[in-house]
This record gives sequence, structure tokens and C-alpha cells, in this order.
Amino acid sequence: MTRAPLSWTDLEALTALQVDPVNGPTNAQARLRLFGHTEAEVRLTLYRDHHAWCPYCQKVWLWLEEKQIPYRIEKVTMFCYGEKESWYKRMVPSGMLPAIALDGHLITESDDILMALEQVFAPLGQGMEDPTVIPLRRLERLLFRAWCNWLCYPTGSPQQEQRQRQQFTAVVGQVETALARTCGSYFLEEFSTVDVIFTPYVERMNASLYYYKGYSLREENPHLSDWFDAMESRPTYRGTQSDFHTHAHDLPPQMGGCWENGEPQMLLNKARVDNGPWSGLPDATYPEPDNSRGEALSRVIKHRNNLIRVNPADDHLFEVALRCALTLMITGEVCTPPMGSDSALRYLRDRICVPRDMSIYAAKRLREALEKTAALVGAGQGTPIPVPHRRDQDPANFASPA
Repeated sequence: MTRAPLSWTDLEALTALQVDPVNGPTNAQARLRLFGHTEAEVRLTLYRDHHAWCPYCQKVWLWLEEKQIPYRIEKVTMFCYGEKESWYKRMVPSGMLPAIALDGHLITESDDILMALEQVFAPLGQGMEDPTVIPLRRLERLLFRAWCNWLCYPTGSPQQEQRQRQQFTAVVGQVETALARTCGSYFLEEFSTVDVIFTPYVERMNASLYYYKGYSLREENPHLSDWFDAMESRPTYRGTQSDFHTHAHDLPPQMGGCWENGEPQMLLNKARVDNGPWSGLPDATYPEPDNSRGEALSRVIKHRNNLIRVNPADDHLFEVALRCALTLMITGEVCTPPMGSDSALRYLRDRICVPRDMSIYAAKRLREALEKTAALVGAGQGTPIPVPHRRDQDPANFASPA
């Protein structure tokens, strides 16, 4: 006789997680960040995407968190996962993100935003136009182009695939050389704007090349490995950091496509990112926080009504199955979900978004519980994640109160 899952009341009693989104650690849920200041001192509004997928938004977001500049956050829909808000298009006709309003002045383009912020609040280490920073900014763009050439264009032969790989790794070699010039792990002697500039796309390279090309940027390059470790020592970065699963599936519509090479290592990596096990992936190597399961439970409880509403499965069937998975995650006790709920559980497993929904380790624990629970009743998969767009993640689906 199988054990009945915990009720929502019982599960709620197990959530003791207390989070201060305004003055606490960096988080994707905040609409206001004060760092101990008063709201009257806020001079700045950051316009960024709902899902925390936009790399240019991450760059400005991380800079503000490192400098602890009080700011408000307005969230806007990216083109690939829903209809752009009309109020934002009136402000920024192109609809591009990010933007900031600083003392009533609107500024767009992430580099221009950082330079404007430097003028008002002082640079983060060396500034954007410092002679030591400019060549490293150029190197980041060179790395970006080499990554795009390898990831975003189909290759007609194994030889062409190898050439594009070599062109990328040659630029990575230049990055390794740049990192080796300092005695620490950052691009300059101490953490600076340069690290902020490299962060968004190096993070996405690490994820996408692992998944689509079987290449582990972090594991194959010692100085970049040390740089990632140093970045993950910073709570500011951990609060903005995404995981392999989220990046692998949000990048194709943003980049116009990501191309698999079909090599054996790539196929193994893809299967692991999609189906687990997720522990030990080189998307995060810092120690797992003690509250990861509690964080995942808290986030699901907060949004459970909407999670049940948007799931393609029958509401009652999925509701029971979800409680089975949460019971397993929190107590370790196995509860067999209803027959036919395997695809519903995997639909949610595939749509956990980091850091929008929760941090990396919380997401790993929730995916693990969803997968183990689904496997008790079948191998059914959820509706496939779309490739040309991500309208399955339209923020309008979660517009009603949770």
C-alpha cells in the first residue's frame, strides 16, 4: 500500500524559508532593492526581462548589485516568450532590453548604461574606458563572435565543425592568457567591471557548448575554471546565475537557432542536462546551500495554482502528482502518483527556470524529485519545449495571483 502524499497544509507547515527580496541577497523576484537605504533615496529604475534570460540585462543587474545602488525593477516581456508590453514600446520603440531611467532620463544599450552609471555612482574597479579595460572588452566581443559562429550556424562536414571549434578554442586561449596575467582569479587584480562584462555570455557559452557541442568550457580551461569558482564565491553572481537546462532551451529563439554536432559526448551531455542526474554538472560547483529543498518547496507553494492551471494535464491528476513529488523531495518518502501523470510531472520538470523561479540547487532538487516521481508510473514526456520561440513561458500565463 503506497503512502499518501502530504497535503498542501502539511507542506506549507514545512516551509520556514524567510527571504527579504528588498534588502537580502541578490534575487530574481525583487521589484525593489534598497541595500539598507530608504525608498526616498532611489534614483534609478532598471527595466529587465521577466525571466532573467537577457544577457545584457544580467550585466547591468550584476553591476548594480555589486555597487549596491538602490533601484526599482520593472519587468518586460522579451520578444521570444510573449507579447511586448505597449507601455514599454512607447518608452523604447525598438522594445530592446535593458533600459534604465536615471533621475528621469532614459538610457538604453547596456554599455551606454554602464558608462552613465559610472559617471553618477563611480566605476566598479576600473571603468569602461580605462586603458586596461578597453582591450578586454574587445576580447569579450571576439569571444562572442567565435561562439556564435560555432553554435548558431550548421556545419556541412565534420571538417568544418572542427574548424569552427578550433577558431573558438583559439580565442578561448587568448582569454586564458588574459586571466593568467593576474595573480588572482579575475581579469584584473581585483573584481571589476571587466568580470561583469564577461559574465553573461561566458555563462551561456559554458551551458550551450556543453549541451550542443559536447565541449565543457569550464572543465577544459583551468583559468576560466578558477574564474567561475571566484564568481560563484560572490552572492551577487549566484543570485543572477542560471543553469545549463535553462540556458540550453532559452537560447535557440534568442540566437536564431543552436546546432547540435551529434558527437557521442554531445549526446551524453544533452541527455544528462535534459533527464538528469543534474548533480555534479559544471554549471555550479559551490557547496549546495542547506535550504535548497526548502527554497524549491516555498516557490512551488507560492505559485501552485498557476502551475496546475497551465499544465496540459487534468488539474486533479497533476495536483496529486505534484504533492507526491514534493513529499519525496522534502521527506524522502516515496508516494506513487496517479497513472498517466508522468508526462505532466516532466512538463513541469522541463520548465523550471533559473533564476526566475529559484536558484540552481533548488531547481536541481525539484527536477530530481519530479523525475523520480514520474518514473514510478511511466516514461511519458511532456509537451516538447518549442525551438522558434518560448511562448510556453509567456508571463501572461502567470498574471493572475498565485
